[in-house]
Amino acid sequence: MDARCRSTKSTTTKVKATTNTVNEDSTKSSDAQALPLYFTNAVFFTLFFSVVYYLLGQWRMKIRNSVPLHFVTPLEIVALVALVASLVYLIGFFGIDFVQSLFLRPTAEGWTSEDDDERSIVKDDSGKVPCGAVLDCAVSPQVPPTVLSVPKSVDPLPVPIKLNEEDEEIVKSVVVGTTPSYSLESKLGDCARAAAIRREALQRITGKFLSGLPLDGFDYASILGQCCEMPVGYVQIPVGIAGPLLLDEKEFSVPMATTEGCLVASTNRGCKAIHLSGGANSVLLRDGMTRAPVVRFATAKRAAQLKIFLEEPENFETLALIFNKSSRFARLQNIKCAIAGKNLYTRFSCSTGDAMGMNMVSKGVQNVLDFLQEDFPDMDVIGISGNFCSDKKAAAVNWIEGRGKSVVCEAIIKGDVVRKVLKTNVEALVELNMLKNLAGSAIAGALGGFNAHASNIVTAIYIATGQDPAQNVESSHCITMMEAVNDGRDLHVSVTMPSIEVGTIGGGTQLASQSACLNLLGVKGANREAPGSNARLLATIVAGSVLAGELSLMSALAAGQLVKSHLKYNRSSRDIPSVSSS
Repeated sequence: MDARCRSTKSTTTKVKATTNTVNEDSTKSSDAQALPLYFTNAVFFTLFFSVVYYLLGQWRMKIRNSVPLHFVTPLEIVALVALVASLVYLIGFFGIDFVQSLFLRPTAEGWTSEDDDERSIVKDDSGKVPCGAVLDCAVSPQVPPTVLSVPKSVDPLPVPIKLNEEDEEIVKSVVVGTTPSYSLESKLGDCARAAAIRREALQRITGKFLSGLPLDGFDYASILGQCCEMPVGYVQIPVGIAGPLLLDEKEFSVPMATTEGCLVASTNRGCKAIHLSGGANSVLLRDGMTRAPVVRFATAKRAAQLKIFLEEPENFETLALIFNKSSRFARLQNIKCAIAGKNLYTRFSCSTGDAMGMNMVSKGVQNVLDFLQEDFPDMDVIGISGNFCSDKKAAAVNWIEGRGKSVVCEAIIKGDVVRKVLKTNVEALVELNMLKNLAGSAIAGALGGFNAHASNIVTAIYIATGQDPAQNVESSHCITMMEAVNDGRDLHVSVTMPSIEVGTIGGGTQLASQSACLNLLGVKGANREAPGSNARLLATIVAGSVLAGELSLMSALAAGQLVKSHLKYNRSSRDIPSVSSS
């Protein structure tokens, strides 16, 4: 290597002598180094990046623990001195060399074709030999790569949000509490900017970083006042497609947003079995959203008088007229009452078009209460909702009376399909359904839970299509029935779901991603020709998808495939540290 360096140095000397622009005894920054240049560069590079990494880690720790940055330890002082020293060396070495290359480089006229060849040799050789004293290498290949990179076991520092001076002042005012976080949208008039400022303020207040939570690429104006308050980002959930589901002689590709492995694949297998058997059929039994206010009187007798008044058929037309004024689509269907002492609970049920209808029915109920107040001035309205509705809670009233859309979906699965696609047999499925979904649920005291996993499919479709995922509680009420037909050769399977609460307008349905999923199903928005038909069709699709999911999971259980499939598709070792056995 020394011989090669001497040869290269001789070549460089010849080049400089030919141009008459640099003296042979001219000094360079590299000549001041007592040690080999590549070794010195490696030391200072290592020192610089190590100290930077250490100081950044200390800075991050102080922010988390709310320690002022100007409080420094002796070790941090040493690190700062080392940082300045290494930085001075790097700037001095490379800076002086760069200046020399500007003022001492040869003129264009001095180069000959032979000189060009010698320049090419020197340039090509510079990346292969660490002779930095001659070639002035900017980075030595001998520097260990681990010194220049953050260890994988340490979380990288988050990239701070770039803010201008005005936004920086707003962030500070939010942090100290002079500007309420919830008022940013109204004060700034820019929802995206408000979300960014709120996010930065939250990070500074908590000392916790949200680098993994996406911020950009979302229309925050679309959720203002109807979907989410004080946003700081959005969560990504993968959407899979199950199907085609052949339902009522139409095919549907069903979007399912979920993070549970096997769910989409299992539902897809059920769709295949239904499709190969000629499809499924559905029947809509009821369509009515409910709201049940609670009112109080001085005596139970007075509460009973209002109950009798509300249940009189002659009074229903008047109350319906008052109720229906609240909306073009709201139509009062019936009123059911229940008394607890001197408290009266009245359950109003009405159709709501293509909307899920909670706000619509609440507005109609308020109109009726205002009307009743004239004839019953002693009536004290305790709450617009008295839980007799019942919303987002498992309740027998929904299981018996229904809420939203009540749907029955059925299919006859051919015996060959049961054996070849579902890998089991009709007899095993019928027995398992009786012992698990019926008897087992009865022993558990289940309320509307006579099924295998209806809530899995309901929730996944709800998230994908912009429904209220909390309403999966009552929407997942389902009883799954299986019976051998055609002399035991085929399987009749059905699901009965009395409380599917869905809509195709309002709420999260108007967001871009959810709207796209509704469009995929052909139920986006309101149906102007037949109001309410889109929401009713969506409810039947939910029931048909539940039918497919029940069929597939029950088959997996009957065939002993459940554990095997989940070990294959629903396990991840990404966040599990390796454990060595002793």
